[in-house]
Amino acid sequence: MPPEPPEPRSVNHLPGMIEPSALHIEGLTFGYRRDRPLFDHLSLSIGPGERVGLIGPNGTGKTTLFLLICGLLTAAGGTIKVLGNPIKPGQFNPDVGLVFQDPDDQLFCPTVEADVAFGPEEMGLTAAAVRDRVGAAVAATGIGDLLDRAPHQLSGGQKRMVAIAGVLACQPRLMLYDEPSANLDAIARRRLIDFLHQSPATALISSHDLDLLRQTCDRAIVIHRGHLLADGPPDAVLGDRAVQDACGLDPKTP
Repeated sequence: MPPEPPEPRSVNHLPGMIEPSALHIEGLTFGYRRDRPLFDHLSLSIGPGERVGLIGPNGTGKTTLFLLICGLLTAAGGTIKVLGNPIKPGQFNPDVGLVFQDPDDQLFCPTVEADVAFGPEEMGLTAAAVRDRVGAAVAATGIGDLLDRAPHQLSGGQKRMVAIAGVLACQPRLMLYDEPSANLDAIARRRLIDFLHQSPATALISSHDLDLLRQTCDRAIVIHRGHLLADGPPDAVLGDRAVQDACGLDPKTP
């Protein structure tokens, strides 16, 4: 029998989880090496409409977790369900959208408009439906003045918002953001925070930018050594000295 994982430090956890969960992970086990599991029977749930910050030291597997949720990696054990439906590795799931840490890994079309339209077009939607989705995503991210530009000509902040628009155009019901504020200047970071704060979508946001998580999330979870270490409101989690010491967190990080 596998050892029992430690109970997460519950820091005034938000009650009344809505069912079915937007994301439900039960007993997840995964490792790039069999003798060194990255996740050891990890379990967590996110309710519809929640914005949850994902925190952990470098190498703890935050990006790997996103790839597992998207079905790009196959778990060794356990289950991952989105809106009650099991994730099937290798199969595209339109309910899950991943915004890459580096937007240059995501943007490849000759114009911004083509990049935002690419996902809906690949989904086989009609031209009218594609236009509607592109219009809605462009309006939500405020990139209307960039549509004719080539992505490689944009600033880091502009690329970030275009990458988000491309994912939004597919209308996923669960958004995964991998270090969304990385390498952004103060103005672009503020624009991103305003967008995340106003977005109604269910979101799991991985970031070392603790202040961003405080401003945009109503819950924070900490993964450490393959287990869920803490779960609760961001201020309570980030203010927990035991969590800070275990993960090497600096609560004053801007």
